[in-house]
Amino acid sequence: MNVGDELPPLQVRLTRDQLVRYAGASLDFNPIHWNERFATGVGLPDVIAHGMLTMALSGRIVTDWLGDPARLVDFSARFTRPVVVPDHDEGALVEVTGKVGALTDDGLARVDLVVKFEGRTVLGKPQALVRP
Repeated sequence: MNVGDELPPLQVRLTRDQLVRYAGASLDFNPIHWNERFATGVGLPDVIAHGMLTMALSGRIVTDWLGDPARLVDFSARFTRPVVVPDHDEGALVEVTGKVGALTDDGLARVDLVVKFEGRTVLGKPQALVRP
């Protein structure tokens, strides 16, 4: 593992049915994640994905690359823009890229990610610390 190594890109589609399933698993039943009328009523363009779901799906690029999720030590990000999930089978396409940004003194590697929806970043400073 070297600084600059790129991870294979990942594309994930989010659909409304996935949002409903995630709401059940996380117990986050906020209607902005499933009710279009409510979401637009509070000023959103449409139903939006849960931030933690977007983050978790983005983390797959790292765990898939590592081959062992136990090697993921830490994962952090800021939520900067929502992923709007339309009401059709295609859903919303989230695109994730990543590369090794640094090797730490304690033997870990920092992986820097870029997470985009419709060409715009949706997570700010998403980074993973991993054991090589």
